[in-house]
Amino acid sequence: MPTDTKAQGPLRGVKVLEFVGLGPAPFCAMLLSDLGAEVIRIDRPHAGGGGPAEILARGRRSAAFNLKSPDAVKACLKLMKSADIILEGYRPGVMERLGLGPEEALKANPALVYGRMTGWGQHGPLAHAAGHDLNYIALTGALDAIGPKDKPVPPVNVVGDFGGGSMYLAVGVLSALHHARATGEGQVVDAAIVDGAAHLMGAVHQLDAMGLWNQPRGENLLDGGAPFYDVYACADGAFVSIGALEAEFFQLLIDKLGLSDHPAMQAQYDAKTWPAMREAFEDTFKSEPQSHWTALLDGTDCCFAPVLDTEHATDHPHMKARDVFVEVEGVRQAAPAPRFSRTPGAIQGAAPKPGEHTEDVLRDWGFSEAEIGTLKNAGGLG
Repeated sequence: MPTDTKAQGPLRGVKVLEFVGLGPAPFCAMLLSDLGAEVIRIDRPHAGGGGPAEILARGRRSAAFNLKSPDAVKACLKLMKSADIILEGYRPGVMERLGLGPEEALKANPALVYGRMTGWGQHGPLAHAAGHDLNYIALTGALDAIGPKDKPVPPVNVVGDFGGGSMYLAVGVLSALHHARATGEGQVVDAAIVDGAAHLMGAVHQLDAMGLWNQPRGENLLDGGAPFYDVYACADGAFVSIGALEAEFFQLLIDKLGLSDHPAMQAQYDAKTWPAMREAFEDTFKSEPQSHWTALLDGTDCCFAPVLDTEHATDHPHMKARDVFVEVEGVRQAAPAPRFSRTPGAIQGAAPKPGEHTEDVLRDWGFSEAEIGTLKNAGGLG
């Protein structure tokens, strides 16, 4: 595992402590590491995991502490003095009960950015309730907008955990870091998935305010209601996506499909024609395999893309040309994003085993051999 002196990316020199949890907080830590930050995972003693398959834990070192030990808590507070950012994803009150909450942390380091990742947020009637991505996006209106007419469909955990959660946590802690470096004032960043997922619905709220999202699910412009913005089955059972919203793109699409003279194609935005338009698209795309439509439409202004699984996405020429996917110790995964012209990010290595670097981290972050020995003897290290 490279140390921070070998890291590359615009966040090189930023020091992050990640108190290990599940899902969105580790993804945020992975993103910060990809962009050059030195991220130290604070793991539980004797925890399992690590290795190249644990993609969300890539790019950091791990130190294991027994946080039931007062000496270990004191050691974490000393680490916080040298940190720029803390990330934690526990239920509200857990870090406070450990003696590592914001009050203690900011007393140790007044310029610290204390990032908190939860589903429901740090306060409110549901703050202490269990939940998962699906529940959070259900409460915000996002889930109700996704899927066919008969029922909403879980959109894996991209919308809530990682879109409404991890990305807003990353923006939040980096914004707070900018403020801290300008003023010396640290602060708490309360990143709740319900807040972020609701914020992501801004475009839908706008369409609704303009009277363009006033039909039941599956009957609006961007939820599969419009035949020219939908997914279609091909002869081989694979699918293609069409997003020809603009008139010129729609015209090019129907020209290439040989449907420009079809009666249903003469008034694109007349919803009365949509059932017949959809039927024509369905019949056309079912007549040939996905490879045929890709050869005909890929790279044109028809707003087309084949629907690919994760394996085939890796092999698409565009994804290959941009090196969107890379391998780390034989495991395929996405490369760092976004891209920087002067300070490109890089994956700093595979996920560590919990506690793999405990003593090295302590030395690098200013602990003496005597202090490390005391922690060992007190049972504070994993």
